Amino acid sequence: MATEITGIADWNYPTAIAVGAGRIRDLSERCLALGIRAPLLVTDPGLASLPMVVEIQTACLEAGLAVACFSDVRGNPTGENVAAGVDCFRRGGHDGVIALGGGSALDAGKAIAFLSGQDRPLWDFDDIGDNWTRAKEVGIAPIIAVPTTAGTGSEVGRVSVITDTAAMRKRLIFHPKILPSLVILDPELTLSLPPHLTAATGMDALSHNLEAYCSPRFHPMADGIATEGIRQIERYLARAVHDGNDLEARTHLLVASTMGATAFQKGLGAMHALAHPLGARYDAHHGLLNAILMPYVLHANRSALDTKLQSLARALDLANPGFDSFLKWVLALRTEIGIPPCLRDIGIDTSEADFIGERAAEDPPAATNPISFTALQYSALFRNAVDGEFHDVT
Repeated sequence: MATEITGIADWNYPTAIAVGAGRIRDLSERCLALGIRAPLLVTDPGLASLPMVVEIQTACLEAGLAVACFSDVRGNPTGENVAAGVDCFRRGGHDGVIALGGGSALDAGKAIAFLSGQDRPLWDFDDIGDNWTRAKEVGIAPIIAVPTTAGTGSEVGRVSVITDTAAMRKRLIFHPKILPSLVILDPELTLSLPPHLTAATGMDALSHNLEAYCSPRFHPMADGIATEGIRQIERYLARAVHDGNDLEARTHLLVASTMGATAFQKGLGAMHALAHPLGARYDAHHGLLNAILMPYVLHANRSALDTKLQSLARALDLANPGFDSFLKWVLALRTEIGIPPCLRDIGIDTSEADFIGERAAEDPPAATNPISFTALQYSALFRNAVDGEFHDVT
């Protein structure tokens, strides 16, 4: 394995991961090694016309791969996007997926690869009970995930988050084989990410690590990964926001994002329980929602987190380590990188507080929040985040 100085490494946990600047140039060779001869490149409309995508397609074609591009993917990918992608996959005779982009493209690509060989509709695999056992494993195409943002960690997830537009609900499509066969973490692909998206996606990575760490489930390995992921974000997020060409910061943020999604097999919590229905209802950026919700959710969970956050604050070398110093750090970081203080600042009001509270209480991450909130408590927590207030909800 190469040294830390180069930032180049090959890891095998939780799947095969190629880390380092320039690793995207190995893509064609990696496709062939996985038996992929006709990949479908799934990305989003904003990336589809950029030079990086053109260069990737050209390299694949020069290597003899019958590559095509599908980019009809919304910021919160929908069941309709997945259906269109599966149709493109089948009509083109593709045999694998390269999912390239932020969380939307990664989730859509994973869902397309998953559904490409199934004979049931997508919602039959909603992560409820043992629905995942309905899937034909041989019908799941191999996936290579290439994140261009450092936030969702979807590249190492066994879940694809897809919006059911009819029900105005985000659904989690789960299967162990949705986990990509290969992840390429190339920081050069993230250099063009603007500061506001670097901030929002970085805070999404923080939310994954933090909620995993705070989950009441017993999983010391996940706690260790989450703690180091948070340390990486504390050191490098503001650096990347202020200097987008800081390759070292970009590398560490990609790793921290992957760490967060590895750790959150331990569970998530109220940030995501609220962000999911809010994203489905308002089509707002998922990472930005988590970033705004974060301090309000921490405050609501305080009675269950005093000891845990004291240990975490100590790991970050915060002065007077405890809940208050950790919350103060979160608030200061948000201010430094330009995160709005409350949901009202991004056009969300309290008119649907009851609906959001009901959906949040039903959302899977609610099951591993440190405190079991009722729908009414989630509604109250949502109102706090809209109005920028820290009222008690318990």
